[in-house]
Amino acid sequence: MNTTAGLTVALLTLFAAPANAAGDAQAGQKLFGRICGGCHQVGESARASFGPQLNQIFDRMSGSTTDYQYSAAMKSAGITWTTQTLTAYLEAPKKVVPGTRMIFWGLSDPEKVADVLAYLQTFQNAQ
Repeated sequence: MNTTAGLTVALLTLFAAPANAAGDAQAGQKLFGRICGGCHQVGESARASFGPQLNQIFDRMSGSTTDYQYSAAMKSAGITWTTQTLTAYLEAPKKVVPGTRMIFWGLSDPEKVADVLAYLQTFQNAQ
């Protein structure tokens, strides 16, 4: 993991607010469709498109799926996606992984982040 990205993730993880950690998966489904679904897929037939598929994202290493061409920054980030690291990434992708190709400015509402993560959690057993 590059030192700057590692320090950023560590600090963001340490200070990430646990409020709304459970989230609302139904609200997250709507948000995902609106803000993530243009590039990412989830579910039984999910595949990579403009972004990697997000089935089983929790506990996955960054840049590790085989059906997507990740940026060098994402491949070398060395991040394990957890609730904390995903929260930090959704809030400020380019701060957590400088050089990422993800074109998303971030989601500043902690409740909305928790909702999206709750929705993604429903695909933790999907293939």
